[in-house]
Amino acid sequence: MSLSDLYPLARPFLQAMDPERAQSLVFSALRSGLAGGDPGPDDPVLRTRLCGLDLPNPVGLAAGFDKDAEVPDAMLRLGFGFVECGTVTPLPQPGNPRPRLFRVPSAEAVINRFGFNSLGLDAFAARMQARHGRPGIVGANVGKNKEQQDAAADYAAGIRRLAPLAAYLVVNVSSPNTPGLRALQGREPLAALLGRCLEVRRAAGAEPPLFLKVAPDLTEEDKADIAAVALESGIDGLVVSNTTVSRPPEIPASLAQEAGGLSGRPLFTPSTRVLAEFRSLTGGRLPLIGVGGIASGADAYAKIRAGASAVQLYTALSYQGPALVRRIKADLAALLKRDGFASVAEAVGR
Repeated sequence: MSLSDLYPLARPFLQAMDPERAQSLVFSALRSGLAGGDPGPDDPVLRTRLCGLDLPNPVGLAAGFDKDAEVPDAMLRLGFGFVECGTVTPLPQPGNPRPRLFRVPSAEAVINRFGFNSLGLDAFAARMQARHGRPGIVGANVGKNKEQQDAAADYAAGIRRLAPLAAYLVVNVSSPNTPGLRALQGREPLAALLGRCLEVRRAAGAEPPLFLKVAPDLTEEDKADIAAVALESGIDGLVVSNTTVSRPPEIPASLAQEAGGLSGRPLFTPSTRVLAEFRSLTGGRLPLIGVGGIASGADAYAKIRAGASAVQLYTALSYQGPALVRRIKADLAALLKRDGFASVAEAVGR
């Protein structure tokens, strides 16, 4: 029996537990092989290409779930077209004090303030090295240690170490849980950071696609600056978006006061709006990965129509379980065919 079969039975117990304890149990199940076997081939209409990467489908696992690259192959077996591990920091760090993860069931949302808890680059790279050469697209999301003043040095360390091992890399400057991190999205610091990252990638002997992950909480000037720097720098794409520090009305007051980033259903509309804006600001010249609030095939389709070449999800898994991946793919394929699209690429930005 696979995890997809067991989850409906286990869900009430997992939801009653401390969220981090529940996640630990899910990881134990995944490591034990309960993810199941090969889910079978995807509908051909879902095949797509992203920055030279051939994806069996455009539905990926967002960073934040598998922070230390422990179970990427298990997640691929659940049917994801690609998996992003991290965020990893060069040195191990515990992250912020607990409690730091809060469910918002009434809104199918989560608030977290993990703060880049990480086992560090050595452990992460060892796991990536161990799976190197296996099938499946596995990317790495890199960040900086909390106490590091030279942010570029930490991003450079991650890229230098992981460029030969990851299918793609993501520079995460948009988590709200590391002090000062989002300031790196400013025009001048961002240009300098991306220049350093690209220089290190060139010197690493391998040049996987390099993406920048941005926040949804940006001013119009911020968005214009990020788009301009992204185009000028020569990075390969953007991941839009990270969690939000806003608290929409559907978040109960008792939870709205908790610091951290909000993800899940309330993030869908604002993140999709920002995605469409980046599509417009970049003139469609940069591939975009759409993230935020995806919980159905219709949600994934809306991201693609707004400009995403591929999409990622995470929070909805904790509410709907691993069978959600198969449902999203089936529904997305049906929607593409309904509207006369022969491929995902045909629907991007349409």
